[in-house]
Amino acid sequence: MHIVIVGLSHKTAPVEVRERLAFAPTAMERPLRQLLDLPPLAEGLIVSTCNRVELCAATKEPDSAVAAMRRFLADYHDIALEEIDPHLYDYQGEDAIRHLFRVAASLDSMVLGEPQILGQIKTAYGYAVEFKTAGLILNRFLHKAFSVAKRIRTETGIASNAVSVSFAAVELARKIFDKLDDKGVMIIGAGEMCELAAKHFISNGVTKTLVTNRTFERAEKLAAEFNGRAVPFEQFTDHLAEVDIVLTSTGAPNFILGHRQMEEIIRRRKHKPMFLIDIAVPRDIDPKVNDIDNAYLYDVDDLQEVVQANLKERKKEAGKAEAIVDQEIGQFYQWLANLDVKPTIIALRSHLEKIREQELERTFSNLKDLTDKQKKGIEAMASAMVNKILHKPIAMLKRTQDETSGEDYVDAVRSLFDLPAPSFEDKDIRTLDEPEQ
Repeated sequence: MHIVIVGLSHKTAPVEVRERLAFAPTAMERPLRQLLDLPPLAEGLIVSTCNRVELCAATKEPDSAVAAMRRFLADYHDIALEEIDPHLYDYQGEDAIRHLFRVAASLDSMVLGEPQILGQIKTAYGYAVEFKTAGLILNRFLHKAFSVAKRIRTETGIASNAVSVSFAAVELARKIFDKLDDKGVMIIGAGEMCELAAKHFISNGVTKTLVTNRTFERAEKLAAEFNGRAVPFEQFTDHLAEVDIVLTSTGAPNFILGHRQMEEIIRRRKHKPMFLIDIAVPRDIDPKVNDIDNAYLYDVDDLQEVVQANLKERKKEAGKAEAIVDQEIGQFYQWLANLDVKPTIIALRSHLEKIREQELERTFSNLKDLTDKQKKGIEAMASAMVNKILHKPIAMLKRTQDETSGEDYVDAVRSLFDLPAPSFEDKDIRTLDEPEQ
């Protein structure tokens, strides 16, 4: 049995192509069932995010499956295959295993180490389980991918440094205040990056939020969203001493907060530290504010420097993560190889045992005068013959199961002895190394 993946991502296709191939997350039953209807596929899964669309399947015919999955992507979305084919990639076997492990661990993401992709893959797997398109192999595969991602996050620092401007602000604030759960923040303006930073601060424990905007209605709306309080823009400096963190992004042509104003505010705060983040271009706060004791001013370039430094650290950690992926691939690939070998050995032994029993029954029916001792002797001889016949093929199957030639031996044994294809619902197979739920 093989794992195959067909898809496209932000690395191979622009957004206008990706959006045409996306699957609606609330309507996955139909595409999953149609995917599983493709003759070469035994199991199927669909991952669809803003940055990637991927089909993952278990199959005995990898080349046929890849061709069918490429055609499915085009036909399902009513697009000519020739139009999307240059953007598609496909992986088989060990390459497919490596790819999903890397995707789940966010080693293939637009932002290295971001956590969202793992949740998105878990959601995709949930749909495959719900609609019964994932069986033994994909169940094991996805659980292994989740454990690899968890191990990488535990054993490396790939997700420990902020790589977004908004979250870098939170990271810097922690260095100044140590903890944020007793701090207040003021949002000046309504820039998207400023709002996102405010959400990060609130999710990290900031308890008091003031909002001001030149349009007071906009300030009230934003304050309601953050469970905070709106203050008139003309009076915002009167309230600055109440907060510890200031986020500003107004689009004003000149400074809205000067050096002398901040000196007075720091004095009113009895010189307690104050953290100011000026995301505006042109800047809202006079850079000289940074010369005031206990006033810590950062602009967007300062935050970008933090982000770039953190990205370098994440890339260093990515090397450790890749080593973990390499290690885990071997373990899963061996399990997958054993999945064909063990049922083949079971089927081969069962086949010869059935022949032994039939021949013994025929022999005993023709030789009715045999004593019990003679019958036992013949039975022992027949069992010994079966074991000697089985010894060489079973030894060969076990010896080659971790090699690329192993599958050829499995196919040869099944063909020579006319054995049925393995059923992956069999209890003997299903209980082999089942993943923890």
